[in-house]
Amino acid sequence: MIGGRILVTGGAGFVGANLCLALAERHPDAEVVALDSLKRRGSELNLPRLRAAGVQFVHGDVRERDDLLALEPVQAIVECSAEPSVLAGMGSGADFVVQTNLLGAHNCFELARRDGAQVVFLSTSRVYPVAPQLELRLREEPTRFALEPDQPLAGASEHGIAEDFPLAGARTLYGATKLAAELLLTEYADAFGIRATIDRCGVIAGPWQMGKVDQGVFTHWLLAHYRRRPLTYIGYGGTGKQVRDVLHVDDVCALVLEQLGDPVAWDGVTVNVGGGVAGSLSLRETTEICVELTGNEVPIEPIAQARPGDVPLYAADCRRLFERTDWRPLRAPRVVLEDTLGWIEANERDVLAALG
Repeated sequence: MIGGRILVTGGAGFVGANLCLALAERHPDAEVVALDSLKRRGSELNLPRLRAAGVQFVHGDVRERDDLLALEPVQAIVECSAEPSVLAGMGSGADFVVQTNLLGAHNCFELARRDGAQVVFLSTSRVYPVAPQLELRLREEPTRFALEPDQPLAGASEHGIAEDFPLAGARTLYGATKLAAELLLTEYADAFGIRATIDRCGVIAGPWQMGKVDQGVFTHWLLAHYRRRPLTYIGYGGTGKQVRDVLHVDDVCALVLEQLGDPVAWDGVTVNVGGGVAGSLSLRETTEICVELTGNEVPIEPIAQARPGDVPLYAADCRRLFERTDWRPLRAPRVVLEDTLGWIEANERDVLAALG
């Protein structure tokens, strides 16, 4: 049973707000606190939703330790406050990425140490370095790249990338800061007895995501079709065969609630969380679904050269997770897009104003 005060950092963001609402709905005895700086456009749209659900909102910044230590004691922290853009650290934004994703996480762990609080840390598949992923053996199918059964590296198979995939090498500043925060949390858990769980999430999508090209690609793709705006297939021949697995935000929330409900069972666990090969889409396949759902075709320019940090395919091998729990993704990628479109249509004015 989940009770007491639960802090969700990044609580007005996409995942954070949906998690706060799920907690408030399914565990009404819990006191849910959402802390957010409201830096990301569109996060302000979640404030009325949080208020209506009885979630306490605190306007604060994880980079400021005093904002966290000013809070009353908490029993659990779900840390999902990161700057999630892969491209954000490639220019002048490097300092913000490091300050938010690493220093901010450190400040959250200090709060957990003060209160003896459980930590569920939402990490990312981007902790896996880029160069080894470019060594994977792929075959080209009509609409996508696919993994060959025989792979040259440990932790890679036809099931996707597992937790024992090699970690040596560069992975973008986003991925590096999240991996560094994982390591820091492991040390805090060992030194101070904090019960900690690390979820390495792939692409998460669904209603209330303010999708952009560098973060929230499936929502971005759907919004472009809805608004009749041109797109680009970037990299790997410009064919749109790049693949990512996708997980509905409601499925993520269901797993985190399970982890919060049994901190002993999930203590010290690091797992991949994603849709896996069965829950993946290529950009070309996503285009076909978006055309079907919106009735709109948009021009798509092929660009052969890949962006820095990009990989042709990522799908999470979640077998370690599935050994621990009966939790499984319940919503297929098409359902994710259908639900997202329903949200866009119901909130068109606010969504388009927030995205500009």
